[in-house]
Amino acid sequence: MASTKLDPIDRRILAELQADGRMTNVELSRRVGISAPPCLRRVRALEEAGLIRGYHADVNARDLGFEVQVFAMIRLSSQAERDLAAFEARCRDWPLVRECHMLNGEIDFILKCVAPDLSTFQSFLTEGLTSAPNVASVKTSLVIRCAKDEPAVPFDVYEERARARD
Repeated sequence: MASTKLDPIDRRILAELQADGRMTNVELSRRVGISAPPCLRRVRALEEAGLIRGYHADVNARDLGFEVQVFAMIRLSSQAERDLAAFEARCRDWPLVRECHMLNGEIDFILKCVAPDLSTFQSFLTEGLTSAPNVASVKTSLVIRCAKDEPAVPFDVYEERARARD
């Protein structure tokens, strides 16, 4: 389902589910102004189209004992596609790596990592990350505090653009 084919109800469904993925279909249908059966069909179509990729709880990592959050900037020795893919696969296997983004510029990847304490992160850094094949350099920055953590799409901006297209 291309984003240009989303009507206002589809966009509202996405915005509402992004804000609260636990609401019932009846509540969702009430909020978007349609009856429950067509609302459920629309949600399923949005899921099948890949616009809704899943439903997740926003878990408080610090309250679960993950006191350390680090961003690691990685430079690789080789940027050949097979080497990039191999590094990405390795990142998917490391439990402490929660996000992995390939970048343009001096840094090839930035990783968001969590750990219960500094010694656990230090072990991962020395035994896993810096010793991984093709890793030329690693620079890390310890997160002191988070001022904003919004993993979602800004639907107010999306709506403005959609109205301009319509």
